[in-house]
Parts: sequence; structure tokens; C-alpha cells
Amino acid sequence: MEESWSNLGLAVTPAGHVTLSDAGERLPGALVSRIRRAHATGLGELLVYLATEELQTQLTPELSYLRDIGREYLTQACHVPSADGEAFAGVPAPAVEQLALDVMRVPPMVGSEYLSAGVLAEWWQAADSRMIELAQESGGIATVLARRSSAWRTVGRVTFHLAETKRDPERPFAFMATYTQRLSAAGRPQHTPLGRALQEYAGAGNKAALLKLLMPVNEAAQKNAFVARLVQSGAVYSASEWTSREAFEFLSAMPEMEAAGLVVRVPELWKNRRPGHPLVSVSIGNTVKSKLGIESLLDFEVGVTLDGETLSDEELKQMLASSDGLVRIRDQWVEVDREKLQLALDRWGEAQKLAGRNGIPFKDALRILSGFDTDAPDAPAGDEGSSWVGMRAGDWLEETLAKLRSPADAVDAQPPDLQGSLRPYQRVGVEWLRFVTELGLGACLADDMGLGKTIQVIALLLHLKQKHGHATSLLVAPASLLGNWRAELSQFAPTLSARVLHSSEMDDDDMQAMATNPTHALKNTDLLITTYGMLHRSGWLAKHKWRLAILDEAQAIKNASTRQSQAARRLQAGARVALTGTPVENRLGDLWSLFEFLNPGLLGSAKEFDRYAKRLAKTVPPNYRPLRQLTKPYILRRMKTDKTIIADLPGKTEVKAFCSLSKRQAALYQQAIEDFAERVADAEGIGRKGLILAMLLKLKQICNHPSQWMGDGGYAPEESGKFTRLRELCEELAERQQKALIFTQFRGITEPLAAYLSTIFKRPGVVLHGGTEIGSRKKLVDEFQREDGPPFFVLSIKAGGTGLNLTAASTVIHFDRWWNPAVENQATDRAFRIGQKQSVMVHKFVCRGTVEERIDEMIESKLALSRDVLEGGGEALLTEMSNQELIQFLSLDIRKAVVS
Repeated sequence: MEESWSNLGLAVTPAGHVTLSDAGERLPGALVSRIRRAHATGLGELLVYLATEELQTQLTPELSYLRDIGREYLTQACHVPSADGEAFAGVPAPAVEQLALDVMRVPPMVGSEYLSAGVLAEWWQAADSRMIELAQESGGIATVLARRSSAWRTVGRVTFHLAETKRDPERPFAFMATYTQRLSAAGRPQHTPLGRALQEYAGAGNKAALLKLLMPVNEAAQKNAFVARLVQSGAVYSASEWTSREAFEFLSAMPEMEAAGLVVRVPELWKNRRPGHPLVSVSIGNTVKSKLGIESLLDFEVGVTLDGETLSDEELKQMLASSDGLVRIRDQWVEVDREKLQLALDRWGEAQKLAGRNGIPFKDALRILSGFDTDAPDAPAGDEGSSWVGMRAGDWLEETLAKLRSPADAVDAQPPDLQGSLRPYQRVGVEWLRFVTELGLGACLADDMGLGKTIQVIALLLHLKQKHGHATSLLVAPASLLGNWRAELSQFAPTLSARVLHSSEMDDDDMQAMATNPTHALKNTDLLITTYGMLHRSGWLAKHKWRLAILDEAQAIKNASTRQSQAARRLQAGARVALTGTPVENRLGDLWSLFEFLNPGLLGSAKEFDRYAKRLAKTVPPNYRPLRQLTKPYILRRMKTDKTIIADLPGKTEVKAFCSLSKRQAALYQQAIEDFAERVADAEGIGRKGLILAMLLKLKQICNHPSQWMGDGGYAPEESGKFTRLRELCEELAERQQKALIFTQFRGITEPLAAYLSTIFKRPGVVLHGGTEIGSRKKLVDEFQREDGPPFFVLSIKAGGTGLNLTAASTVIHFDRWWNPAVENQATDRAFRIGQKQSVMVHKFVCRGTVEERIDEMIESKLALSRDVLEGGGEALLTEMSNQELIQFLSLDIRKAVVS
């Protein structure tokens, strides 16, 4: 699947700023350097530069998007009336509604989820501030634009007027060209007939001034034959009465006239400066004609309307019979393009016939309403005739889409059996999930990490059980998250019956029995949990009908061609749910794969979507609004940067991140236990205590990575379950442009961790350990604290546990455990402290089936009694055990530890 971004590393930060990183291959180095220089001056200069420079190279979609914003700003700025010598006062930002539509046009790019109407308003203000500065420095906006690009010169100097007159029915319009000679005492432009310019500038000394004045007129004449006739006949210099046909030709020439720098004025009653025109009105979804779901059928109606009123057959015939372009209907002028109107009538009339009595599928209705068309030969948003078609969602569909796009809180979203209280935004999420899944549609819950996607799904499952009784749902998750799901279900929903389909939780006989007769084996099970690896190895999962099919960390299926992605798409379920904290709209290929699971066929086939993506990338300017409008109803995304969300969050949330062991880790761990059992049998006193502590240190290092214990310097990521879990967490942080602190008690692994993390974040981080010079520490902290500073900070827990203020981080990861809560909390508080403006998520890595899990459980139980017991750390507790108890405590549970 072709990607349409990453040609120049352009990203929107959580604060709404624009950043630039290394350039890709498609843009010349000289151009990249010039763009960087413009950006260094500020976003306003970058917008003005992109809008005014006549660039020969095709820009990337992201830069094209910025250029369009700059061009729209300059277009508005050029139409601001000003007298000679008067300072340019700037241009107010467009209405919020228009900016919201502009947001929908954004191409897939890093950080697009942070764009909003408010952010675009700030960008507009940045361009406005920069243009005011430039105008002050150069003596006016016209001088600035003339120096930067000839396309903007002399805009607004000459005005062409078209007005309606009722003196002569055969010639119902009047034309006049004027120029602005001066401002009135009230500060308004004074229009003078253009013909008078020939008299006033008659002297030879004024020839240059006359040429400058008439330059836009001559330029328009070169671009348009109708204007050329006006100039050649001399009609441009005097007032004249026109037929409706001439008026229509004038309207058709408006784009070329305005592009040349002319101001065009038409009757004020005409909306959008053109007379109204009839619409082929297509109404979809007043009622549902079949079962719910992506394939459900909706009613489909076609008619012809004018200003919302249905036209009679006679009026329609009158329009189609006219060849003048303007027709007088219902006491108003109406624009008619017979070919486009007839084409739209034929097209949608045929569509209505094909829909017939059964109606149109839900997915096709949404594609039509959004303007998403994978079959269109030209622009993806439709052809020129689309302006002659009025799409409207019927009553039922409009109400449904409103609930999908703007979910509301619901008091009953808190299920009675949930052991915990849902936060307001979580209640909104649960209610939205209930609504979408009851419709039989696919839902993507794309909340930021730490906002509680798991508990929202658990609440949904409790609602389904309460309403419909037993019926099994399927949850597919990365192997590393099986323990987390077990823990969350046990804590929040003990009444839900859950089983895990995996060799770590179920023996071969039970798995075979389930595969042979799943209906019998699952009759009292509410949720079956399995891994992506088991999903494509267990073909029977695709044959069973599930109440819900849920994918956790759904970015696992972003590559549509993998076996696990294909297996996920084969699942049968009443509805499908995807959970991800990674932005889902930043890469087109990933988006298609996700939606082919959620709502099959909504985005067309893989080939159709690939053609659509390539065609869209070549369109100037590209418009992603149809795609975003089509997918938005099925994505609920909340971010920690949202002030309404963070106000509802706890300052700090701590969770266990359960990790598995690689096969090499398991082998080394088992060998270490066997060697230890032989040596400890004859040990006594302080020697025994030292042997135990050395053994614990060795097991910790093996759980971190085999290379840490072996000292071979390899650190292959696939050989450590913790490295795998670290990648899963940090890939989401990298996509969100969020920062992380990673603590370890071992200085020796800090550099390997930093090297690995730099491949995930695509940028280097910073490292601090006991060997870091004291004078360098503040410099490292200041560097990390900058908004555009390093994305991660690896610290040894002793060196980084005190004296640092690192509030730029929203995530803390304890890669290995100190087994002393006081020490861990002290390190965590480097991020969670005074000055922190975001909720902090703390992940504590624990390898399942190992001493790490058992000490963690022991610490949790002791915490309930007294923290004083733990002052010496978890290791001290083990030295008091007998040899037999100790060996049993340290032993490896291979079924839990090695999960794939």
C-alpha cells in the first residue's frame, strides 16, 4: 500500500506547532534548505513563503496543505481595501465552521490528530502577524507581494461590475468597469468608470501609471476570450446592457478575471457571488429497510430541487430547454448547465433504479454522502458535476451519524457489576461502544495510553451479558498483554467468565476439545482471550460466530498482507472492536487494513484503495476530506492534551507491564536455577546470604536481556521479552510525540537501551548514570525539557532518582525493579512533581513466571500490612527462606514465562 507522507518529515506537535525533520528523497536539497530557513523565522514566514514562491517542484501533501492555508490567507489579504500609504491592518481568521472543514482536508501526517479549528486559527494569526511585519518593513502589502511573486501584483485595482436591471426584458443585466481612484472621507473606496482613466492618464508622463492600472485587464484578456472581446471592442471602457447569455459568459470568466487581479462584483442577492442553481437532490436513509450492520439497506430517493423546494416537471423542462446559461424561474435568476444537470439526473436516476425496492447498502450510502469514490476517473472527491448534486442524509441516518460523531455521556453506562467507577469520558466511550456495536458496525477506540481503553471494553462486555445473557466474545491481544487482561478482568469484572486460549494457560487436551466443539466448550464463557499468534494457527476461531471480535493493540494488523491480519479479517462476529493508542489516520495503508477488519468493504478493495491513494497524492491540491468524513464516525479518539480530559485524570496512574521470556532467556534462567540449587545446599551464614543476593542479581539481568548477563554486547531485541514490551509501549509514544523516562538499576544496560529506543523513536535520546559528569546533568535535563528536545531519557535509578525535574515526560517505565517501593516512587516523582501539566503513566515491567512476578506479588501483599517490612527491599525477604522454599520461589514457570 503506497504511503502519501514522509517525503519531508513534517509533523504537528501536541501543542499545535509545526516541526521539520530530515528531508526525504523527493525534494531537492536546495528547496529543503530554503523551507528550513523560512521555518526558522517562524510559522508565519513559512506559510507566506509557500504561498508566494513559484515552486517548480511538486510539494509533499503536508507542505501543499500549508501552502493552501497560506494562499487562502493572502487571497483574503489582497481584498482588504487600503489607501496609498495606509498601514496594512491584517485579516481576521475565517469562521470556526470553515476552519473545521479545512481541518478535514489534512493529509495523513504525524500529529494530524492534534489539528483543530483553533490550531488553524493560530496558524492564520501567525501568517497575519508576519505579513503585517513585512508590510511595515516594505511600505505596504502590494510591495511585499510584488517582490515575492508576480501573481499577486495589483490585486483589487480594477473592478468589473455586473448588475441586474429591469428596464429591458431582452437585456436584463448591466455591466461597468471601474477603478478605485481614492478613498472617500468615510474611508470607503470611490469607484470611477474605467473609461475616465484614458482621459486622466492621457499625458505621456502618465503612460506608465496607465499601463500599471490596465495590466490586470490585459492579463485577463490573454486568459479568457470573453474578456478579450470586451477589450477589443472597447466595451470595457463604457457601461452597457447585456443579455442573460452575456451575463452567463461573464460569470464563467470570473475565475480568470480574479486570477489576473481584477475585483468582480455581482448582485448582492446572489449567494456565493453566483445565482442559485437546481440540485439533483439525493436523500438516503430516512428509514432502514433490513437488518442492521455495514450491509444493512437504506431507502434511496432522487428529485430536483431549488433552494430546498422541489421543482415541477414543467419547470425542469424549461431549464433543460434553455441554452443561455441563466433562466428566470420563480421570479429569480437561476444558473443552468444543461449537460451537467442532465448528467447528474441520468447518473442518480440510474442509481435509484439499481437500488430498487431493496434500497442501498449502509456502507455505500456513507461513501456517497462523504464524496469518497474509488472508481472516479479523475479527482477522488468527484467530478465537476458534483456541485449539481445535493446529498442529504435522511432522518434515521442523520440521527445515527450524529450519535456516532458526537457521543454523549449516559448515566447507565456504568454497569452494576463493574467493580470501579467510570470517569465521565469513559462513560461516553462505553455508551458510544454500546451504540456502535448494537448497530452491528465496527468501532475503533483510539484513546491515548492510560485513558482506560481496557475498562471501557470490560464495561461493554458487562452490559452485553446483562442484556443478552451468555454469548462468547473473542479478544485478541499481544502475548505480552495476556497477564494484564487477566488482572484487569479479575479486578473490575469478577462476574465475567473469561478463559485464555494459549499453551501458557490451557493444556493440549483442553485446546483440542475447544477446537473440536467450541459451542459446548464455551457455553458458560463470556470472553475468550487469545494471541495474534494463536489466531492464525487456530483456524476454528474464524468459523465460530462471536458476539464481539475485539483486537487489542490493533496496530498489529496494520500490514494487511500478514497472516495475523488476514486471520483477523476472517473472524465472524456480531460486531467488531479495535483498540489502539496509535493514531490510525497517519498512514493510508494502515487505515485501510484496520477498516477492512472493522467494516469490510467500506474503503473498497485493497487495489481500489491503492489506486485511490495514488490518484489522491497526484491531485493538486490533494483533498483528504472525503476519506476523513467517511472514517470519522467509527473512530473515538481522546487525548491527554485535551483539557477536558486531563482535568478528569488522576495525576499518576501505575500499572504492571507483564512481559514474557524469550526461549534463550528461559534456558539461561533454568540453568541458573539448577546451578544455584547445587551451590546453596552447602552454603551457610553470610556466605549463603551473599550467594542468594548474587543469584537474584543474575536472574534480574537474564530477565532484562541475555546479553546483559552474558556480556556479549549483542542485545538483539527479539531475545528479550522486555525489549519487545518496551517497543510496544514506545511505538505508541513515538506516534503521539510523547516523551518517556526509562529507569534501570543497571548502568551497563543504559546505552543498549538508548540505542534500541532511538530506532523506535527515530531520534536519539539522552542517558544519565552514575558516570555522567555532574556539570553535564543540568544540560541534559534542560535539553530533554524542551518541546523539541529528545523523546526519551534513560536513567540509572540511583543517578536519576533524586534532584531532577523532568516534567516533559508523560510516561515513566521501570525497565527493571528495585524491589523497594520507596526508591521506585522517588524515581517516578522525577516526572510526577510540581510543574507537571499532564497525567503521568507509570509502567512497571514484570516477567511472568519468574522471581520478578513472585517478588512483586509478595511486595503487594506486604504493602497491605506495613511498609516497614520492605525497608531493606524485596531481596532481604528471600534470605530468610529455607533452601527448599527458596528454590521453589525462584523456579521458572515455563508455561507462563514463554508466550508467543
